[in-house]
Amino acid sequence: MERKNLWAPWRIGYVVGLAKGNGCFICHDLKHPGDDEKNLVLWRTDRSIVVLNRYPYNNGHLLIAPARHIGDLDQATDEELVELIKLVRESQRALSQAIQPHGFNVGMNFGRCGGAGLPDHLHIHVVPRWNGDTNFMTTCSGTDVISQSLTDLLEQLKRVSEEHNLPNL
Repeated sequence: MERKNLWAPWRIGYVVGLAKGNGCFICHDLKHPGDDEKNLVLWRTDRSIVVLNRYPYNNGHLLIAPARHIGDLDQATDEELVELIKLVRESQRALSQAIQPHGFNVGMNFGRCGGAGLPDHLHIHVVPRWNGDTNFMTTCSGTDVISQSLTDLLEQLKRVSEEHNLPNL
């Protein structure tokens, strides 16, 4: 079988960023509220932020993080933990309204060896899933196919958020 390449040049930003150690993009986004559109910030509160993942596993992949730069659950206050879980709930509500997934994966990675691309800032992944969304691209080539632009999805989620008064903390 002949091997073929699928080019994904948008991914180089992530790879180069890991090598350079560009700092914490979550903290960067928190410090620049005027750039929320550009930084793909869906919601922010005094304690937390919700952003679209720039390198998603699936359409609608969100990251939920505390505003404080902490790397582990034992560093979070009870109030931060409660709000993070409420934001998972509200994210699922918004995504369900906007793109009607059949289910969700919700997870956390701790430490570089645990799969954390940003090991020093605690964050939760909310990944919408659809029946049959694992296809030959993922199985055979380790490639994800995202069917909607991040800016279009952000606009859709903000519209749904306004219509349904989300997040409702």
